[in-house]
Amino acid sequence: MRKHRRFLAFATVGAVVCTAGLIPSVSQAADSGDKDEKGSYAATHGLTANDVKNINALNESALTPGQPPSAGSFSRTPDSVDDRETPPAEPLDRMPDAYRAYGGRATTVVNNYIRKWQQEYSHRDGKKQQMTEEQREKLSYGCVGVTWANSGPYPTNKLAFAYFDENKYNNDLKNTSPRPDETRAEFEGRIAKDSFDEGKGFKRARDVASLMNKALENAHDEGTYIDNLKTELTNNNDALLQEDTRSNFYSALRNTPAFKERDGGNYDPSKMKAVIYSKHFWSGQNQRGLSDKRKYGDPEAFRPDQGTGLVDMSKDRSIPRSPARPGESWVNFDYGWFGAQTEADADKTIWTHGNHYHAPNSDLGPMHVYESKFRNWSAGYADFDRGTYMITFIPKSWNTAPAKVKQGWP
Repeated sequence: MRKHRRFLAFATVGAVVCTAGLIPSVSQAADSGDKDEKGSYAATHGLTANDVKNINALNESALTPGQPPSAGSFSRTPDSVDDRETPPAEPLDRMPDAYRAYGGRATTVVNNYIRKWQQEYSHRDGKKQQMTEEQREKLSYGCVGVTWANSGPYPTNKLAFAYFDENKYNNDLKNTSPRPDETRAEFEGRIAKDSFDEGKGFKRARDVASLMNKALENAHDEGTYIDNLKTELTNNNDALLQEDTRSNFYSALRNTPAFKERDGGNYDPSKMKAVIYSKHFWSGQNQRGLSDKRKYGDPEAFRPDQGTGLVDMSKDRSIPRSPARPGESWVNFDYGWFGAQTEADADKTIWTHGNHYHAPNSDLGPMHVYESKFRNWSAGYADFDRGTYMITFIPKSWNTAPAKVKQGWP
């Protein structure tokens, strides 16, 4: 870290800057009322004003949900520079170096992650593949790039799950009081944030993905898949059975690009598998709403349906938290890739993400890739008050979602 970054600890951070930290236990990550003490990503890692300007400019092109940024869509502001670079190709036979591991996180440079990906995750039909230029281009965008390179299509976040403890929220509002110098809006936002349980949200997504994967087995057309899915939901008395057949839940497979591709699913559900990734973001995104909600969170926004656990993400525009005090500014999202790990203990699962876009020849510097255990991933930062767990589909022939992920290397 360059010395001059210390003086701009509270600089603004844009969309592709993503987060990682050293976090307490899963229960603390889910229930602690003091999560904000970690501060912002900028305060933790330090970014120059020029870093921030370029990051924000790059991300203006990616704010429309489902529309991937492209090299030609960079939106310039005065004096900004598109300094993102695609990492170079790595030899297929080159083994990765060991990651630097500390606490719940292992860290490596993006080039080394590519080497590990080629050895562990690249397999297509049982054969190792060299990461293509297109995949490396996707990867260069940082945390969302890791998920994007592994999932194929740019994350659309339509099939999201979370858990909100309504009883805890109502009881805490009734039986606790604002902290000294805490406004009512800040109090309500904090209570809402502390009423989300990421461990239970993740479990809900895993349970639903498991039902979907059972329904995909031996289903060679979409109608059979839907019938199988309804059977699994009926057997488990799951509230998702009552979803409209045109909802995101039932249409998710149909709307996955890889399902339609000849070298993907080729319209055969049995060739696909349901996998998981995660997004952390801020709730107060209504720019026409009360400014206090943009500063302290909107208690009503992005709550899951109490029966199904589904979160309506249609109003997510990746808008960051608004500053409430001079010098404050915040990261607007963080993505983590999970895949299809089968480890039963959530705290032993591994989440792959990144720190920021790849700019090795700028002050921002090269991208680093993190492998974080769940307690590390789920705690987030003060920048976020929502954590959702998404289901998407990839072809079974892709091994970007192995059942076991070993942190670091070897």
